Amino acid sequence: MNAQITISPRAWIELLLLSLLWGGSFLANSLALREVGVFTIVAVRVLGAALVLWAYVLLRGLDIPRGPRVWAAFLAMGLLNNVIPFSLIVWGQQNMPSGLASILNASTAIFGVIVAAAVFADERLTMRKTLGVSLGFAGVATAVGLSALRELDLRSLAQLAVIGAALSYAFAGAFARGALKGLTPQVAAAGMTSCSALFMVPAALLLDGVPNYGLAPATWAAFAYLAVMATALAYLLYYRVLAMAGSGNLMLVTLLVAPVAIALGTIVLGEDLRPQAYAGFALLTLGLFVLDGRLFARRRL
Repeated sequence: MNAQITISPRAWIELLLLSLLWGGSFLANSLALREVGVFTIVAVRVLGAALVLWAYVLLRGLDIPRGPRVWAAFLAMGLLNNVIPFSLIVWGQQNMPSGLASILNASTAIFGVIVAAAVFADERLTMRKTLGVSLGFAGVATAVGLSALRELDLRSLAQLAVIGAALSYAFAGAFARGALKGLTPQVAAAGMTSCSALFMVPAALLLDGVPNYGLAPATWAAFAYLAVMATALAYLLYYRVLAMAGSGNLMLVTLLVAPVAIALGTIVLGEDLRPQAYAGFALLTLGLFVLDGRLFARRRL
């Protein structure tokens, strides 16, 4: 088994900051949904993030790829990592609490293991991974509730949409491993969000109409947060933490985002999650710790 990279105090601080940024995105989605449509929210998020990221790339003087294959990869990543999951999560949050959406989104790591095992020869499922995945799925089933699947109403569809977003993130991670190898991460993020905007801006104008500029300050604040903080800054911070702490430790973000989103939803929106949601999150957390493997490694010391 490969040795785990120790997390430095600085990496911990940035890991926690990244969790706060992504955890706050669920609250921002809920606030923006009070006045604007799903596609407008996603369009503003990716377009605003692209502008900020390109400003960063130009200020740093980073090389911009021009090959058609690279931009085709950016296009695919934009769909898998932004357009599809952002749209599904925001749509789902119309009919479910933001805290529950964050819990179901935590299944991204579980789906990531399954997709990687199906695609890469060096990521095969071991007994430990199988146990972790099983616990993760049990957590998702508990959080959603079997009754929700039997009824299949708007709430059930909303929960399935967020699970679909997690699956899309998993495919994006597998695709990026091969397609974006060797590219500067910040440039890849700028290219990806730009291609996402090419989809979402026309979709928002067609499906939601021309946005109303007389929006409440809270809506504008939500837009700014989603574009600048939860996407552009979060991408830049993500790659810093990845370099400092490694991909295994970065998986801890998945566990930290949900408590942030739950706390914000409770304090700001007055949400009250059912006990089964917390029980499901506990099972998901246990599954992720099993996948991480450090608990098993320590028992062998």
